Amino acid sequence: MSEWIAADWPAPEHIVAGTTLKGEAESVVPLPGKPCFLDQVHGTNVVTAGDFETRPRADGSVGSGFEQVCVVRTADCLPVLVCSADGRVFAAAHAGWRGLAAGVIENTISRLAIDPTELLAWLGPAISQPSFEVGDEVREAFVSAAPDAAGCFARNSRDRWQADLYGLARQRLRSAGVHHIYGGGFCTYLDEQRFHSYRRDPACGRMVSFVGAKSP
Repeated sequence: MSEWIAADWPAPEHIVAGTTLKGEAESVVPLPGKPCFLDQVHGTNVVTAGDFETRPRADGSVGSGFEQVCVVRTADCLPVLVCSADGRVFAAAHAGWRGLAAGVIENTISRLAIDPTELLAWLGPAISQPSFEVGDEVREAFVSAAPDAAGCFARNSRDRWQADLYGLARQRLRSAGVHHIYGGGFCTYLDEQRFHSYRRDPACGRMVSFVGAKSP
């Protein structure tokens, strides 16, 4: 079994992006620089990746050049990796439902300061709709802002909702002007061999999703 999943998107060759698998550290990946880890709080703050003395409290980072590597850690939440078609700028966002509803994707796209139609996005491993049961408050957080989000929720036999995190992220990306969207189709909860899942095991570890640029 491979130690990490490479992002399946048409990014330039100098872009290194993907997700480590269960039990593997970022050291298994030939990263082009030092990863910028974040103190993730399910919020919307986005920073410029760098060598911080302490982890910045943020749920997204943006970068450019050959020394920066944007990373997020997840175990059911959705990692969203972004880069420009020319690989000049890139970003990583931690999109749990709270951050997603509050606008972490929109903030990340805005911080890149580039025409969003020039961006590519890759959705890494996250919990799938059949495994992601939520209450009315989660559905309302999305539908109140965008009525079309109702299509990403299916009522179940427990009178609760199955939420499509991938579908919600795609809606948010398209609304922000990003139309080249790849990835999805994983399920961290069901694929116990490859992925950590907080819902399956609250004491689990985390996968690391990363994007950076290697020098030519």
